[in-house]
Amino acid sequence: MLECIEIQPGNAADAAIIWLHGLGADGHDFVPIVPELGLPADHGLRFIFPHAPVRPVTINGGMAMRAWYDILGFEMDVREDIAGINASRQEVEALIARENERGIASERIVLAGFSQGGATALHTALRHSERLAGILALSTYLPVRATLADEASACNRDIPIFMAHGRADPVLPIALGQASCKLLQQAGYDVAWHEYDMQHQVCGEEIQALGSWLRALLL
Repeated sequence: MLECIEIQPGNAADAAIIWLHGLGADGHDFVPIVPELGLPADHGLRFIFPHAPVRPVTINGGMAMRAWYDILGFEMDVREDIAGINASRQEVEALIARENERGIASERIVLAGFSQGGATALHTALRHSERLAGILALSTYLPVRATLADEASACNRDIPIFMAHGRADPVLPIALGQASCKLLQQAGYDVAWHEYDMQHQVCGEEIQALGSWLRALLL
């Protein structure tokens, strides 16, 4: 089981958000935004921020860092580390199963992620065998596109997806996010697309929109 940072609600938890960080970061990265989401004081949302394993990353000269999978390049047609992506999917599904054991139904669990974490969240949730509440995919793209049609879970065909991207993102250009959104929409998925005047990051306006989306979905 991955090591995680957890933020427990004041009341008994009745839903969970599993939030995956980006390449080279760790679970601490998105902890500070929880108080900024504008959630009511009596919410029952448990936030879980796992730490990705440490592994060599090709685009960074083979340097070892926290990563959900290896990255060989950012082009949409580049060869992908499918074995690494699927290994992280198994790790995230183990976290979902632990929440189920703690009394949180899968349909009350959101998978969220930024950049590489967002790609992992999309890959996992769209294939998960039980209905999930939603997907937050921030400054990211859709990985392993070629097999999605065959591997997609029927029960998550209409899962709500919040995708957001910075118009000036120099790491993952917005065209990657837009192309991924279009692919998902053409496949029939319910994707809400958001663009912001920012780079590879999150901004206040985006965090407010995330909070509104989570409140409408889970509270």
